Amino acid sequence: MLVAPQIAAAARNLPAPGAHHRRHRPSRTYAGGPAFDREPREELFLLAVGNFVSEQTFYESGRERDERYVRLVATLAVEDPEWTAGLLRWLRAEGNMRTASLVGAAEYVRARLAAGACDGPTNRSVVDSVLQRADEPGEFLAHWVGRYGRNLPQPVKRGVADAVRRLYSSRALLKYDTPSKDFRFGDVLNLVHASPDPRKPWQGALFRYALDRRHHPERAMPPFSDPVLNAHRELAELPVAQRRAVVTGPGGAERLAAAGMTWEAVAGWLQGPLDAPVWEALIPSMGPMALLRNLRNFDEAGVADETAALVAARISDPSEVTRSRQFPFRYLAAHRHAPSARWAAPLERALGHALANVPALPGRTLVLVDRSDSMFWDTVSERSTLTRADAAAVFGAATALRAEQADLVQFGWHSAEVPFRAGEPVLDVLKRFRALGGTNTTTALRAHYRGHDRVLIVTDEQTAHHHPGGAAEPVPADVPVYTWNLAGYEPAHGPSGPRRYTCGGLTDAAFRMVRLFEAAGAAAWPWTA
Repeated sequence: MLVAPQIAAAARNLPAPGAHHRRHRPSRTYAGGPAFDREPREELFLLAVGNFVSEQTFYESGRERDERYVRLVATLAVEDPEWTAGLLRWLRAEGNMRTASLVGAAEYVRARLAAGACDGPTNRSVVDSVLQRADEPGEFLAHWVGRYGRNLPQPVKRGVADAVRRLYSSRALLKYDTPSKDFRFGDVLNLVHASPDPRKPWQGALFRYALDRRHHPERAMPPFSDPVLNAHRELAELPVAQRRAVVTGPGGAERLAAAGMTWEAVAGWLQGPLDAPVWEALIPSMGPMALLRNLRNFDEAGVADETAALVAARISDPSEVTRSRQFPFRYLAAHRHAPSARWAAPLERALGHALANVPALPGRTLVLVDRSDSMFWDTVSERSTLTRADAAAVFGAATALRAEQADLVQFGWHSAEVPFRAGEPVLDVLKRFRALGGTNTTTALRAHYRGHDRVLIVTDEQTAHHHPGGAAEPVPADVPVYTWNLAGYEPAHGPSGPRRYTCGGLTDAAFRMVRLFEAAGAAAWPWTA
């Protein structure tokens, strides 16, 4: 995801407010096959869950995708505010899409202010709903100021202030109020005039300290009553020569935790290497994703096997995996780049836990996984080396393994079944997928559909062949076909209609929609079902 400077940079590349954008309706997919219009809500949903802001894709530039996103949010914020506000809340919560929700909330407010719209969820509540981490008020303001200037409308000020009262704490300040941020906590407090939460008597002193840290660092003193900030200050004032002994000596791990010291902060504060004893003091207070990011560092430092066993237990613990709210493909990436064999089994278990919500479908299911060139060209995000082909294979394999009875097929110019055994690890099944060139969805369906109860296609929808009835044409109209679009492109490979559903996203939460559709007998958005 993007951090504040990147959001601000992305904002400068977005279309000017009020700019006219001709609504282009493609008659072909980008690969030359027949295209079908999407209903605007469906188009926005797929773009939101399949796009990282300013991300280049195989067929569409980052600017084009950003412009389309802004246009769709602005239109639907006025025409269907209830639905749009629900989408933005869901994106940040279950969807875990930070940047899309922050940018979307800003454009929601801007469009409704310009149109004078007052119906539906308030602008203030929408801004508050998407800010869920203490650095996000600053990131939201970085986007707004970069795009619209420092004159903040009242709903923006009030929505951000509501979030500040919820999110700002001592530990949050130590973790996120750093000089690298465009908007420090003090900047946010100045811009929105946030008052302390009356239910949190300590917050007034914290706000004053945050303002001093930003504007008068020479006189900034933590509140006397705040144990975390004072413990942190005591460590900061230790002579450099004494610091390592404090960390590695008796009670060092507890002292670091009490002072809210992250591993990144310790790396700078120690002014020396993070060797095995230091890592062993840090590990007990590190979060699961921090552990995941540092597996190579643990090995290179020579962390003891006993400590490594504790790390392995944490990163593969089902509750920790759920709490981390990471995309399943993060664990696949970590497994592929694991520096030693001792991490392979726990990462495999973690991937299995991250896919636990992929539905166990009854009856017979045909799962088609797109292995065309465009799926390999695009990575799931600009910071990842995993491709959309990887993500498609993960979800396709997991769905087939969990189904009562499934046929798993990979397709491109041609297609082939992917064999698997019940209970087999997902990672073993992934080894059997191959690159298969272009996209010929309809031919794959004709070759493999044999009276299945449902069809699930994981793809970017950019079929290259001309089938007027759409890619699902060989499947009877009363059999549901779920197209899982991982890219969010505008043209669709088939028409919308009864029992033809297009879903999207890179999380197991999105795949739960299959059960919702079949239980309700009709399409429903995940935040309304």
